[in-house]
Amino acid sequence: MDAEPTGHGGVETARPAIDVTVAHPARVYDYWLGGKDNYPADKEAAEKVIALNPGIVEGVRSNRAFLKRVVRFLVGEAGIRQILDVGTGLPSADNVHEVAQAAQPGTKVVYVDNDPIVNVHAHALLTGEPGTVDYVHADMRDPANIMREAARTLDYSEPVALIILMTLQFIADEEDPYAVVRSMLAELPAGSYLVVSHPAVDESGVANRATAQYNEKVATSMKRRTREEITAFFDGLELVEPGVVTLHDWRPDDDPDAPRTKSPALGGVARKA
Repeated sequence: MDAEPTGHGGVETARPAIDVTVAHPARVYDYWLGGKDNYPADKEAAEKVIALNPGIVEGVRSNRAFLKRVVRFLVGEAGIRQILDVGTGLPSADNVHEVAQAAQPGTKVVYVDNDPIVNVHAHALLTGEPGTVDYVHADMRDPANIMREAARTLDYSEPVALIILMTLQFIADEEDPYAVVRSMLAELPAGSYLVVSHPAVDESGVANRATAQYNEKVATSMKRRTREEITAFFDGLELVEPGVVTLHDWRPDDDPDAPRTKSPALGGVARKA
């Protein structure tokens, strides 16, 4: 493998191999968002899901709108100046550091993802104020490594917002996603926040069938969870109103670009006391 910069402050690291013949979650998600960093296998998987669940496109855009509202809340009302975004995905419009630094210049943001494509495009994320934005190429299943690497930029003696959007569904029950979240939170001080969004079990069955189709085509399968299972990620924390709700219902604003259709995904924000 060739070595080239990955965004770690110019440090040379080996570029991971990229298999474009198998659909990958980040690239499928990019296709749904209207991005261009995807391949035929990703497009095929994405279109098969759309055929079963046409609302998926509105759903991922609802998640993007949720992200913007959450970040503005964190740096505005909550006074957060450090953000750890785990499972960031490919660069798109309104990246976390862009939203955060527009509201509060100097806010520090560390992005984390394990997708080789994201790694290659990491430089596109590193466009914020010098010294305030970094990228860590790591797997969420290794939280100790994430927290160690993120400490290059973040100061854990001050509150940090841990954002994990549409990512925990890729951690199987036997891999204990709750322990993964608790491990990262344990490194953060009181006054820190956890933000989670997660596909929920769909009572209509439409999204559930689409997920089954998705799992047949994508290298990393996903699992929808119940409201109770999703809410459990916030155990021991103080939920911010309105609690765990559909993404559309979490503090909606008058953003004209925000989807108006509710999707079967839930999200919430909570504070570590």
